[in-house]
Amino acid sequence: MILGCTKEKRVLKGDTAFQRELNAQFKDVTESPLKKKDRKTFEGLDFFQFDSLFVVKARFIRTPNEKPFKMKTTTDRLPEYLKYGELVFQLKGKQFKLNIYQNQSLVDVEGSEDYLFLPFLDETNGVESYGGGRYIDAKIPRNDTMIIDFNKAYNPYCAYNDKYSCPLVPRENYLKVRIEAGVKVFKKH
Repeated sequence: MILGCTKEKRVLKGDTAFQRELNAQFKDVTESPLKKKDRKTFEGLDFFQFDSLFVVKARFIRTPNEKPFKMKTTTDRLPEYLKYGELVFQLKGKQFKLNIYQNQSLVDVEGSEDYLFLPFLDETNGVESYGGGRYIDAKIPRNDTMIIDFNKAYNPYCAYNDKYSCPLVPRENYLKVRIEAGVKVFKKH
């Protein structure tokens, strides 16, 4: 019997398609925000267990007369955003509101015209999740409702590598509740 030199391929962690896709992106050298030393030992991000409680139906309120503003980041970069609307929803018996934004540099980019940015802070930040808050990607809704799936909340790239410039979550997007969903804090090696 001849034994070949087979390298055991590690299966990436992830219970949902979103988790597996994100882990594959982080393992891919061409897409990963990880530093080389972290990518070498990367087996997958840590996620909260998927919980349908954190998939909420929100009332979308368009805020049409907003003026673009410079959003603060972790560096001196000041990208231009527009408060596109407000999302009002119930979670754990309480009502919450989040502002949702449109990155003005993406408005004319083919395939990104309907992209919206939902940054938020919650009671898990700095403990189980990244201290600077998390993000959710969204699309402009066709009507006055939007589904927010907090299980798809991810960390900004600057949580993994200080070479990135990441938007800071505006204080008005702080939720006084524990969002035990999405990506957890990254433990660097």
